[in-house]
Amino acid sequence: MNMSFARLFAAVALAGGAIVYAAQLPDEPPKQFGSSVTGAFEGWYDSPDGTHNFLVGYLNRNRQREEDIPLGPNNHIDVAGGAIPGLSGPDMGQPTHFLPGRQTGLFTVSVPKSFPTNSRLTWTLTMNGETNVVPFTLKADYNVSPFEDEAVGNKPPIAHFFTEAAKGMQGPIASMANAFTKSTSVSTPLALPLWAEDDAKYTSGTNAPLTGNRPPVRVSWSKYRGPGTVTFDKARPEMKTLAGGEPNQPYKGQTSATAKFSAPGEYVLHAYVNDYSGFGEYCCWTTALVKVNVTP
Repeated sequence: MNMSFARLFAAVALAGGAIVYAAQLPDEPPKQFGSSVTGAFEGWYDSPDGTHNFLVGYLNRNRQREEDIPLGPNNHIDVAGGAIPGLSGPDMGQPTHFLPGRQTGLFTVSVPKSFPTNSRLTWTLTMNGETNVVPFTLKADYNVSPFEDEAVGNKPPIAHFFTEAAKGMQGPIASMANAFTKSTSVSTPLALPLWAEDDAKYTSGTNAPLTGNRPPVRVSWSKYRGPGTVTFDKARPEMKTLAGGEPNQPYKGQTSATAKFSAPGEYVLHAYVNDYSGFGEYCCWTTALVKVNVTP
């Protein structure tokens, strides 16, 4: 069953022993600090080899502040109900740096084809004394189709990182297993060139028409993990159009940004590449991770 993002908004959260759906969470006034972070289970999809992939995001209720929750007792993903060969927490590729507000379909956690349908993973996040636990399950109702929209055949952008000839990334597939690896120093900003292609089709969960002067492809960069501050010269760099530029015209574009690191260590950067539809449906956007070794 393919459910739109509007119907499968976020997660199932276990708080205080009760199951609470994110769409049912009470609205809270924006807080600068002092609130919690909750994981968001968007759904699951299969790879061609039968591997199951849980698609995951989060909600940081500290609307004015980025937060860090290191891996460990306050940030861990575990197998519930018994061990699964090859799967163990606390690190299953989740972020440790959390942007304010709702971040959708940020990363995936893959489990083998043999993963029992009655088993589950749980992501536990503790912030400011409040613990939220979100389960990931293979229930049929949470199966999503992020690689092609059923309404108009819209597909996610294809993104080529660092060189135009690089193999394209397509869809919300970001994980540590397929992350790029780069090195730089504290004194040398890291260049982040990107080329994108897209079918320029548009769809939305509400059937609303495309409005405004929205570019066919939008790119955003953010810190995902790391010991220091990451400063982007352009966290949302503008795409230079190479072909197309209007709805339903095949599009090609190029952009670049740089990232500067305040301290040495191991970092991970996250890239969102959105098309016209953004997050209106489970299709169509593309994600990627970049591991960066920063020397003094």
